Amino acid sequence: NVPMKTLFLFLSTLCLPWLYYKMVQVMPSNKYYVLENDYESLRVLNVERNGNIIYTYKDDKGNVVFGLYDCQTRQNELLYTFEKDLQVFSCSVNSERTLLAASLVQSTKEGKRNELQPGSKCLTLLVEIHPVNNVKVLKAVDSYIWVQFLYPHIESHPLPENHLLLISEEKYIEQFRIHVAQEDGNRVVIKNSGHLPRDRIAEDFVWAQWDMSEQRLYYIDLKKSRSILKCIQFYADERYNLMFEVPLDISLSNSGFKLVNFGCDYHQDRDKFSKHLTLCVFTNHTGSLCVCYSPKCASWEQITYSVFYIHKGHSKTFTTSLENVGSHMTKGITFLNLDYYVAVYLPGHFFHLLNVQHPDLICHNLFLTGNNEMIDMLPHCPLQSLSGSLVLDCCSGKLYRALLSQSSLLQLLQNTCLDCEKMAALHCALYCGQGAQFLEGQIIQWISENVSACHSFDLIQEFIIASSYWSVYSETSNMDKLLPHSSVLTWNTEIPGITLVTEDIALPLMKVLSFKGYWEKLNSNLEYVKYAKPHFHYNNSVVRREWHNLISEEKTGKRRSAAYVRNILDNAVKLTPLLQEEDSHQRLLMGLMVSELKDHFLRHLQGVEKKKIEQMVLDYISKLLDLICHIVETSWRKHNLHSWVLHFNSRGSAAEFAVFHIMTRILEATNSLFLPLPPGFHTLHTILGVQCLPLHNLLHCIDSGVLLLTETAVIRLMKDLDNTEKNEKLKFSIIVRLPPLIGQKICRLWDHPMSSNIISRNHVTRLLQNYKKQPRNSMINKSSFSVEFLPLNYFIEILTDIESSNQALYPFEGHDNVDAEFVEEAALKHTAMLLGL
Repeated sequence: NVPMKTLFLFLSTLCLPWLYYKMVQVMPSNKYYVLENDYESLRVLNVERNGNIIYTYKDDKGNVVFGLYDCQTRQNELLYTFEKDLQVFSCSVNSERTLLAASLVQSTKEGKRNELQPGSKCLTLLVEIHPVNNVKVLKAVDSYIWVQFLYPHIESHPLPENHLLLISEEKYIEQFRIHVAQEDGNRVVIKNSGHLPRDRIAEDFVWAQWDMSEQRLYYIDLKKSRSILKCIQFYADERYNLMFEVPLDISLSNSGFKLVNFGCDYHQDRDKFSKHLTLCVFTNHTGSLCVCYSPKCASWEQITYSVFYIHKGHSKTFTTSLENVGSHMTKGITFLNLDYYVAVYLPGHFFHLLNVQHPDLICHNLFLTGNNEMIDMLPHCPLQSLSGSLVLDCCSGKLYRALLSQSSLLQLLQNTCLDCEKMAALHCALYCGQGAQFLEGQIIQWISENVSACHSFDLIQEFIIASSYWSVYSETSNMDKLLPHSSVLTWNTEIPGITLVTEDIALPLMKVLSFKGYWEKLNSNLEYVKYAKPHFHYNNSVVRREWHNLISEEKTGKRRSAAYVRNILDNAVKLTPLLQEEDSHQRLLMGLMVSELKDHFLRHLQGVEKKKIEQMVLDYISKLLDLICHIVETSWRKHNLHSWVLHFNSRGSAAEFAVFHIMTRILEATNSLFLPLPPGFHTLHTILGVQCLPLHNLLHCIDSGVLLLTETAVIRLMKDLDNTEKNEKLKFSIIVRLPPLIGQKICRLWDHPMSSNIISRNHVTRLLQNYKKQPRNSMINKSSFSVEFLPLNYFIEILTDIESSNQALYPFEGHDNVDAEFVEEAALKHTAMLLGL
C-alpha cells in the first residue's frame, strides 16, 4: 500500500547566462515504489557511453536498489536489488544490460554489523541480470575498487566477450575478460565463472581518468619524481594500445591517489574537496589534447591553475586574486570540457572560458569575476566534470549537460565595456552559432549601431574574418592551420584580474606507427608544431603585390599575356555577389584571391579533391562578400533609405551620412587586409560621398583613396547634375582625377566647352606623340579657315595632314568624330571664353 512517487534524475534545466543546462527528467516506472522521505538516498552512480544513467536508492526495507534510465526510450528499468544495507560507490552495466558490476562498502551507520565477508572493507560483485541469476565475488579486500565496463560501440551487436576494468586503491588497473553464453532461450550466463581471465593494464600510478565517450584511459605514474602522462586506447576488436607518453611539469609526489570520471564521486568528503589538486584531460574531435591542472592551495587569497595545450606545444599558467574569501573554503576549481573551449570555474568567484583551438592570444579567452551578475546565477556548489560535457552538482546529486548560450553571449557582447571581453564573446558566439543566420544578423545589427565601440581592434574586420572562417571550418580538419580566424595578431593589453605565464612544453612521444580518427588529427597537430615554421595561415600579401603590378601594367599599356588576365577574371565570374556591377578592378582582385587561395589549399591539403578545394575557396570568398553586403543592407534598412538616394538631386541627410560612415569603416577594414569588395560598393560609396561631403572634403577623400571613382558613379553624376557654376566646378574636379581612358569616355557625355577642350587636348596629344617635323610650304590657303589667325591656321593644317596620313596607313581605324575642325572650334570657344567675349 505504499504510494508510488515520482523518481527524478536531472540532466539539467537551469538556463544560465553564458552557460545553460539541458534537462531530461527520468519518468516514473510502475516497478518503483519509493517512499517520499527516501528521495535523499537517490544517487547517480555512472553515465555509460550510450548515455544511459545508472542510479541507486534504498527502498523502505533498506535494500539497495539499482536502476537504469534509458536516455533513448526515457524509461526506467530495474536492474538488481541487493538485500543488505550497504553503500554503493561504483557501478557499471554492460552494453547488452546482461551483466552488472558493483562495488559496495559497509554502511557507516552505528549499530550495523559487518555485512561483508569477514576482514574485508570493499566487496566487488559481478551479477547476471538477464534474468537475475548468479552473483560472483570479484574482489573482497580492504581497499576501494572501482568498476567500469568497456563499450566497443555506442550501438553494436552483442559480443561473446565483455571487458571489465577494475581500478584499485592499491594503484593497479586490471581488465577482466568475461565470456557469456545464452541458455534456455534468452538467459545469459557467465561461462567459466570460476576463473575469469585478466590482464594487468597499469600499475604504480597516482592519478587516472576514464574517458567514457572515447574509451580511453589516462593515467600518471612517477619516474624519478617526474610525472609521466600515458594514454591507453581500447578498441572494439578487444585490443588496446599505449598511445603516447608525455612528461608534465606538475608535482604529484605528495598528492595521494585520485581518480577522475570513474563514476560520480558526489559522496566524497566535502571538507577535502578544495584541499586536493584538480587534474583533468580534455580532448575534442579536432585533435586537441589539454591537461588542466590546479595544485593544492596553501592560501585562497591567490589561486593558480595551468592548462597544458599539448597539441600546441605550450602551457599557460594563470594566477588570480580572490576577494571576500571565507576562513573555511570548501569549494574547489572545476574544469569543464565544452568542446572547442575549456571552462575553469570557482563557484562564487570567477569563470574563465579558454579557447582550446586558438589559445595564443589571451583576448580570445573570456574571464568573468564574481562581481559579474552572470557568475552569481551559476551553481555555487562544487561541480564534477564528467565525459561529454556532463557536470555533476556534488551537493544535490543532480546531473547536468553544460552548453554555451548564444543569446547570453550576444548579450555580453552588447553590454560589456572591455574590448577583450567583446573580442572573446564575439568569437565564442560565432562558434556556437555556426550556420545560424539569425545570430549572425543580430551581431551585424549591433555592429552597425556600434561600429566604433572597440578601440583595440577593428570590429568589422574581426567579424568578417571570424565569421568567414567558421563558414568553412567544418570542411576539413586542417582549416584552423590554413585560414586566419582573427584579424588580431598580437595583444599586449592586460586582462583585468588575471596574470599569465606561457611556457614551451615537451611534445608527446607517440607509441604507435599508424593513426586513425582522433589520433591522426592529434599527430597532424604535433607535426605542425614541430615543422610548420613559419605558420601556414593564408594572407593576401601575394595578391596585393600581383594586383598592384597588373594595375600598373594597365596604366602603361604593357599588360602581360591576355590569356593570364582572362583566366584571373574568369575566376571572379564563379562568385555571385549580391550587388551586380562591372567593376574591373574589384573583379581582378577577386579573381587573384580565388587563384592564390586555391593554390594555398592545394599545397597544404593533401588528399583532398581539387573540385572540393575549389568549392571551399568559392564558399569562403563568397561569404566575405556576402557579409559586407549584409552589413550595408542592415544599415540601409535601419535608416530607412530608398532608391532615390542614388540620384544627385539633393544634399545628403543624416541617415545617408550614417550609411556613408559605416561604408567608410568597411572600406578601412578591408583595405588593411586587402580583401575584395562587392561590385557596386565603390559606386554607392561615391554617390553618398558626393551628397554628404563638401567639395573640399570630397576631393580630399578621392585623392587619398577613400573614395574610388567608378565609371558608373561618374556617368550618373554627369547626367543627374545640371551645369550650374557649382556643379561645373564639381564635374571638372572629378574629370581631371579620372584615369585617361575613363576620362575620355566621360567627357563625351558632358556637353560643355570644358569637356570639348579636354577632348581636343587628348586628340592633339595622341596625334603629335610620334610627330616628326617635315619641310612645309610657308604659304597657307586662308580660304580654307574660318578665322584669319595664322598660328591657329598653321597648327590646324598640321593636324589635318597628320590625320590624312593616318587614314591612308590605317583605313579601318575607328573614328570618334573628333578631328582638326573640332579642335579648331574648341580652341576658338575656349579663347572667346577666356577673353570674355
